[in-house]
Amino acid sequence: MSTASSSLSSTATASVPLALAAVYVIWGSTYLAIRFALEGGFPPFLLGGVRFVIAGGLMYAFLRWRGVAAPSGAQWRNLAVMGALLLLMGNGLVNYGEKTVSSGMTAVIVSSSALWMGVFAALRGQRPSLLEWAGLVIGFLGVLWLSAGGSLAGTPLGLAALLLASIAWSFGSIWSKGRDLPSPFMTAAGQMVCGGIAMCIVGAALGERFHGLPTAHAIGAFWYLVVLGSWTGFSAYVWLLHHVRPALATSYAYVNPAIAVLLGAWLAHEHFGLRELVAMGVILFGVVLITLAKARQPKAAA
Repeated sequence: MSTASSSLSSTATASVPLALAAVYVIWGSTYLAIRFALEGGFPPFLLGGVRFVIAGGLMYAFLRWRGVAAPSGAQWRNLAVMGALLLLMGNGLVNYGEKTVSSGMTAVIVSSSALWMGVFAALRGQRPSLLEWAGLVIGFLGVLWLSAGGSLAGTPLGLAALLLASIAWSFGSIWSKGRDLPSPFMTAAGQMVCGGIAMCIVGAALGERFHGLPTAHAIGAFWYLVVLGSWTGFSAYVWLLHHVRPALATSYAYVNPAIAVLLGAWLAHEHFGLRELVAMGVILFGVVLITLAKARQPKAAA
């Protein structure tokens, strides 16, 4: 029994860096993909709704084919709540906000999700350590510094949508801890199905329509979001929520803006200098502090 538990623990520990890398790099690139899809003809809520219904539906069918048990009624209710908080409000409002808010301000506001996560975790009695708080604050300052030189213009409604998205995503992530849920990958699939249906309903209620076929560039961005953003990145994030502390699971919020800057320079010929490089170093330093705090926790518990 102890040998099997030890093997499982070591496997999970070895998978943490891979899951973090997926969330860091893939989600850092989705800002650009969402922008391309919106500019090419996808409405914001229908973009997320169709994306998650396809991604979640195919993933659910594959898991059932592999013999994974279907969620129970109680589990479907929990998945519906998670889908509403993390996808309908979290992802849907980010899509909506990106229509009118600059990418720099989007990165700043979305990065606050890790701080909101710490607040909600503290309210549940899971208080971050001093080292984790230090990493959170340093990482947030790094994101502010990284975005300070860009255009931070945006409409008040778009800015409010992004702030509400960050709060809803953080609350949903904390709310999911300890709930009756299926396996992590079935949780991801069921959550995407529920959230995608909700986003389609909201999009239709808001009068969103496809006015012609989206551009080839937008369709390519859409399938990138389905395959990598949803299947790979989102599944990795759900797995992290089940295996690591909230502060580490949400540290992607500090790395994603740096990844977005690098991709912008590579694909969109955007320029950045010493200030941006130093700011990204500050962001990564904050992530290192959070990681160290997570690594020290088992020793303290022991």
